[in-house]
Amino acid sequence: MRKIEKSENVFLLKSSSIVLLPWILLAIIFGLFDLEISNLVVDFSSVWATFGADFGEAPGYALIGISIVSLLGGLIKKIKLQKIPAFVVSAAGMGVMLYGLITSERRIVIISGIITFSILIFAIVKFHKDWKSYRRFAGIIVLLAIFNPLIFVQITKLLCGRVRYRELVNIGFEFYRPWYSPPGPTLEHASFPSGHTAMGWMLLPLIIYIREKKLDRSLEIYLISTVLYWGLFVAVSRVIIGAHFASDVLFSTGMAFIVTILLYYFFYLKKKISHDSKE
Repeated sequence: MRKIEKSENVFLLKSSSIVLLPWILLAIIFGLFDLEISNLVVDFSSVWATFGADFGEAPGYALIGISIVSLLGGLIKKIKLQKIPAFVVSAAGMGVMLYGLITSERRIVIISGIITFSILIFAIVKFHKDWKSYRRFAGIIVLLAIFNPLIFVQITKLLCGRVRYRELVNIGFEFYRPWYSPPGPTLEHASFPSGHTAMGWMLLPLIIYIREKKLDRSLEIYLISTVLYWGLFVAVSRVIIGAHFASDVLFSTGMAFIVTILLYYFFYLKKKISHDSKE
């Protein structure tokens, strides 16, 4: 058992170091050159960056929605009845989507539509499956959403009040502040950190699920690469479109990786140690 514990603790140390060391280095670099980087790369008319702004969060919201109904459904003993929360949430989502169409709120239509149809598809495809088996993974998704996009991002935004690059273009670059010296609490400015990026990295725990499924190696590499590329795409698109500085997306990215590593450690590796010790 001690050997198992030691190996898992080594995993935690190594994986955390792989994330933290580049994070610290980039935080220093971006702290010095944030404004220069944005001046160099921002393109307000970028089509692909606009796509990232419109749809970058959508897969994350879809995964959160599926995870929530999976957790709720998993509380019900009868397998068929487990799908009731999914259909109830989908019906509510359709109502929200209709509201968005009536009020011409494009963002509401996109997000509610993605969540609604993702849950419906999941419920239909996995209708005969016992959703209790998804509770551990769904719990990781929900906790990541709570710790990163909800708590870390939203509270830090309020406390820092950093002015976005696109706002600086209108009010003047003298209002620029590096990430380590924010203006202070305000509801008006919310550049640091990036909420879109945090949502883009909501797919990160899928790597755990993919690894657990023991898929064909080439398919596994493809799926993991897709998860990583999507997170990077959303992060970079936020800088290109002028909505965030490089450090804004860096901190959301780093937090997503650290929280995912910790959740994997406590939800999977710790349970594995406990299970192996009983055998």
